Amino acid sequence: MIGRLKGTLAEKNAPWIVLDVQGVGYELQVPMSTFFNLPELNAPCTLNTHLVVREDAHSLYGFASADEKTLFKTLIKVSGIGPRTALAILSSISTQEFLLAVQSQETARLVKIPGIGKKTAERLLLELKGQIGTLGPAMGVSMSAIGHAPVTGSAQDEIIAALCALGYSDKEAATACKGLPEGTGVTEGLKLALRNLSKG
Repeated sequence: MIGRLKGTLAEKNAPWIVLDVQGVGYELQVPMSTFFNLPELNAPCTLNTHLVVREDAHSLYGFASADEKTLFKTLIKVSGIGPRTALAILSSISTQEFLLAVQSQETARLVKIPGIGKKTAERLLLELKGQIGTLGPAMGVSMSAIGHAPVTGSAQDEIIAALCALGYSDKEAATACKGLPEGTGVTEGLKLALRNLSKG
């Protein structure tokens, strides 16, 4: 099992990245909370990882914090929750917010996440309520390192593509991108778009 990788960030195209570890390029999927905190290309990068093995594929997932990894592993054990939905959850809500939602049995907060309907939200709340005490305190996500490139047409396309990869429709992604402040970087744009979707 691959539990941690330390190397050089070779590519990043949300939600995918490539981490070069001594000449071997590992392709990983990461939640937006991790993506927001990635360094610049060709910079050193260390991620907690989890390998999901299936008959048709071996998929590697990366996380900035141990808490994110722990929650991801917990989520994919829930019936009906696959890695893609687990990534969408981590991308749409902080670990701490999710734990609070489970603790307070707040279905309304979870149904705003793409891929989470009312029945799935209720199943998550039911199955995870007894595990809150074992998941540990969540770590906050720092947004100090965000891009400042203007939101050009191609940059907006990147944001929309990332949102679609997380399970949102083209229409939802395009609507979320409307009204983004001029001068907003791609990474910050993704954060704001996700915030708009969670409010909607």
